[in-house]
Amino acid sequence: MTDRIELRIDGISYHYGNFPAVDQVSFEVHEGELVTLLGPSGSGKSTILRLIAGLLRPSTGRVEIGGQDATRLPPQQRNVGFVFQQYALFRHMTVFDNVAFGLRVRKWPRERIAERVAELLRLVQLQGEEHKRPAQLSGGQRQRVALARALAPSPRVLLLDEPFGAVDAKVRLELREWLRRLHDDFHVTSVFVTHDQEEALELSDRLVVLDHGRVEQIGTPDEIYDQPATPFVTSFIGPVNQLWGEAGGGIAHAGGFAVPAAWANGDRCPALVMVRPADVRLIPGTNATVRRLVHIGDLAKLELATADEQLLTVHCSRQRAAELNLQPGVRVGTELLRGWAYPRG
Repeated sequence: MTDRIELRIDGISYHYGNFPAVDQVSFEVHEGELVTLLGPSGSGKSTILRLIAGLLRPSTGRVEIGGQDATRLPPQQRNVGFVFQQYALFRHMTVFDNVAFGLRVRKWPRERIAERVAELLRLVQLQGEEHKRPAQLSGGQRQRVALARALAPSPRVLLLDEPFGAVDAKVRLELREWLRRLHDDFHVTSVFVTHDQEEALELSDRLVVLDHGRVEQIGTPDEIYDQPATPFVTSFIGPVNQLWGEAGGGIAHAGGFAVPAAWANGDRCPALVMVRPADVRLIPGTNATVRRLVHIGDLAKLELATADEQLLTVHCSRQRAAELNLQPGVRVGTELLRGWAYPRG
């Protein structure tokens, strides 16, 4: 990744009829960076990707690619590659012909096409498969062909729209690990769309978290996870407890916990305290009662009732649960490692 900005999105909006699918979205992607658009279904992720590709035109705002205004350029003049969730391969073509398709459209010489396709098939680990058709490949192999086809013309920006959504969980994990290694080796500027938080945190240099067509937060995976800017970001990035309480004097109190709340310097007011299950330490004590305990491998998942009768989910090791002799009805102490407090609307 360099300091050079390869893609700039400046205040773009898009409406489906009267529905604002994208609302004043702005962000930048540096050369060689992998930025993920993360959010739930309907948050505008795929629409933004199509606006970048030129498949849709924004009602307001500007798209710059390589320092040039591309807002009104047709897709074929934007020099972007697009990888779809459902592969979008030509079923009647071989692997070689699928990868070579865009190069033939651009009238590359036959020798250069053969060299480029061979190079890409080695890159995506499909050498020897060039004469097969898509129906003869696994889902993971088809997605690699789709990626090789998108990379063939050396695009300035690679756009990936839920590219692993059509494969099973095991293959999805293998593909995302492989894609991150490929990106580090190839240094292509990429915009990746997903609703999978773990996938986004593992793959990305930076995240753009979206909800209802608007940007909630932009930052590195660590910044998003450790310093969530809004209740939505806190709740969307992994499981979280929501506890109701009050705040005043810069502190919020809920569920027996005290959490910094710099926004609450005046009179006491309602507060929402958000706590991740892994951020509660279980200790000997009596301020909570075990309601439910489930073991999942080495992990123990507990549902506790706090002293103020709120439900609290806590994760600990199976060994720790055994040390404290935890089971339904047993009382236990809780110690908060970190949490976040927000005004309660």
